[in-house]
Amino acid sequence: MAEVEIPARPKLFDFRGISMVEYYTQHWETIQNFKARPDDILIATFPKAGNTWLSYVLDLLYFGQKSPEHQTSVPIYLRVPILEITIPNLEPGTELLDDHPTSPRLIKTHLPVQFIPKSFWEQNCRIIYVARNAKDSVTSFFHFERMTLVHPEPGDWSSYLQRFMNGKMVFGPWYDHVSGWWKKKQSYSKLHYMFYEDMVEDTGREIDKLCRFLGLSPSAEEKQTIIGKVQFDEMKTNNMVNWTTFRGMDFKVSTFIRKGKVGDWKNQFTVAQNEKFDEDYKKKMKDPALQFRTEI
Repeated sequence: MAEVEIPARPKLFDFRGISMVEYYTQHWETIQNFKARPDDILIATFPKAGNTWLSYVLDLLYFGQKSPEHQTSVPIYLRVPILEITIPNLEPGTELLDDHPTSPRLIKTHLPVQFIPKSFWEQNCRIIYVARNAKDSVTSFFHFERMTLVHPEPGDWSSYLQRFMNGKMVFGPWYDHVSGWWKKKQSYSKLHYMFYEDMVEDTGREIDKLCRFLGLSPSAEEKQTIIGKVQFDEMKTNNMVNWTTFRGMDFKVSTFIRKGKVGDWKNQFTVAQNEKFDEDYKKKMKDPALQFRTEI
C-alpha cells in the first residue's frame, strides 16, 4: 500500500451539528450521492465498536471459500472499504466501492444514521449495526486516537473523557449514535442491531443470528473455521486484518487491534470518573429498551 502523507493532525470542527474532521467530509456531495445496490451490505458502528471485526466475519462468510487468495494478499480496509474516507494519496472510499470487484459489496461506515446516503434506504439494503458499551468505547477510542494520524490529538485521558461526555467526538456523540440507529431499527426491517458484548460472550451464537438475517447457511466446519480466524489473538497477528499495512497510524504508540475485551474500562477510569460518568449517562440515555453491559 502507498505511503500516506498526513500533513498534520486534523482539527475537529462542527459539520451539520456533528463533530467531524476533513478526511470524512471533503467530498460530501459525492458521499451523499453514492449509488447503493440492492445487494450491498452496510456495516455501521461508532468508532472502535467492532466494525473491523464484523467486516472480517462477513468477508469470510461470503468470500472465504470463493476468494481465499484475497485473505492473504488484500488488506481488510480494501476488501471492505470505508464509504466516507478521503485521505491524501489514496483512492476515496466511494471510488474504491464504485470499482469494487465483489458482489455483494461489503461497505464500512461510522456515519450517524442521519448522514447515511439515501440510496441505501431506497435500495432496501441490509444494514448491520454493532453497538458497544460507552465505557469500553471511550477507552478504546482514546487509545486509537493516540495512534491514528487522521484524527485530532486526544490530549490527556481526563479531558478526553469529558469531551466524550460532551459529545465532541469524531462522528458525534456516542449517545446519539447508538440511540439513532436503535430508533431506526424500529422502522427499518432490514437493520440487524448487534451488541459487541454479545459477540465477545458467544461469537458462534451471534454469527448464527447474523446468518439467519443474511440468509446464509455455512456448514458446521466453515463456521468453526471462521470462529477460529476471528478470535482477537488471531486477528492481532494477521497483517491483512490488523491494519499494519496502513501508514496513517503510529504503531509504536498502540496497536489498532488492542484488547477486544469487555470491561477494560476498569483499567482506565478512576472511581471518581466512573461515578461522574454514570450520573451523566443516566441523563443522556433515556430509552429503557436500549441496555448495555459493561462487563460479562
